[in-house]
Amino acid sequence: MTRKPWTPLPSETFDIPVHEIRRGYRSDVYFWRSKVALENQRRHASVLMQIFQRGDSVLCGVDEVLATLKLGSGYYTDREAAYKKFDELMLVKRKVRSLYYTSPSKMLAAQNERLKIEKALDELWTQTSGELQVNTLKDGDDLTPWETAMTIEGPLYQFIHLETLYLGILARRTKIATNVRRVVTAAGAKPILYFPARFDHWHMQGGDGYAARIGGALTVSTDAQGEWWGVSGAGTIPHALIAACEGDTVAAVKLFAENYPDANLIALVDFDNDSVGTSLQVAREMGDKLWGVRLDTSANIVDKSVANMMGDFKPTGVNSHLVEIVRTALDREGFGHVKIIVSGGFNADRIAAFEAAGVPVDAYGVGSTLMDGIRDFTADVVQLEGRPVAKIGRSLQPNERLVHIPL
Repeated sequence: MTRKPWTPLPSETFDIPVHEIRRGYRSDVYFWRSKVALENQRRHASVLMQIFQRGDSVLCGVDEVLATLKLGSGYYTDREAAYKKFDELMLVKRKVRSLYYTSPSKMLAAQNERLKIEKALDELWTQTSGELQVNTLKDGDDLTPWETAMTIEGPLYQFIHLETLYLGILARRTKIATNVRRVVTAAGAKPILYFPARFDHWHMQGGDGYAARIGGALTVSTDAQGEWWGVSGAGTIPHALIAACEGDTVAAVKLFAENYPDANLIALVDFDNDSVGTSLQVAREMGDKLWGVRLDTSANIVDKSVANMMGDFKPTGVNSHLVEIVRTALDREGFGHVKIIVSGGFNADRIAAFEAAGVPVDAYGVGSTLMDGIRDFTADVVQLEGRPVAKIGRSLQPNERLVHIPL
């Protein structure tokens, strides 16, 4: 069956450090050394590189890999001159950073110096991505163990230095997309709010947010997470804002509503460990303006609302009984429009248990669990000039689902 190709995201979507990947600065050093050896010995034979992984996954990172191959495949016409210019580039980048606060005028001059060096490096680089043939699955495709996800065909010296990068991209993005898909599947029709930004380095947000979208997340918490797919961050008020309002949740909610009247107003209601009481206080004050409440009771704490119910269930954290009594209390006073969002340690299994029990949750906020696990990919040369050369156990595995994408 022939699959229709798609249009990958443009390369400018991604924050790719072009000169660093061309120089091998972010690659395992043995790949760069192999590139140099192949160039020096003029070993320009074409290979077929095959990429796979070992689990049931939701593939993600393909568009980013294509951009990396497009921008990074090639060679220097004068390697020694390029080395010197690259070293100059790294020094001037540090210089720019050092001048941010000490001398803005000198910083601008350093920026101009950087541009000149980058232009010189561009002139020393021959881009050869047009010579590569890439066949691949697309972002969002289901991937089975050992199934070929992508092949790259062309002279190995032109792209061997990129292996560390494209495998890392696929591993990271696929992990996030797969983890999100699992909680999305568990939640059924209910939205998943992607909230793990605080659990990892900020530089990961753009790609991770895109991977979350591929996995099925409805909302992200930072603007950077939504940049690649065109949405803004969303969420509730934080505990810190309530503390800044002297522990008064109602005052914090009113303050937020006054400054952001067009945002969905979602109150965080566990600050006083009384989710029912605080939910009702906020609902009475805000009325129809209140979009929802978020229950976020710590896993080590028993909410006041369920303290007299202990005995036949685990009372700590956000449990089903707590959600049910909050829902009942809101409905009893005519606040049926107020949605309930739960967060705090939710994963696919816990969400599935809530859904199986019919717990009246409207949306799930999921954080650190979406960073769990690994989804490592492997790349192997399986053909040289059309002849089998794969190491034992890694022979060519054709996949009719692959689509050719020109770089």
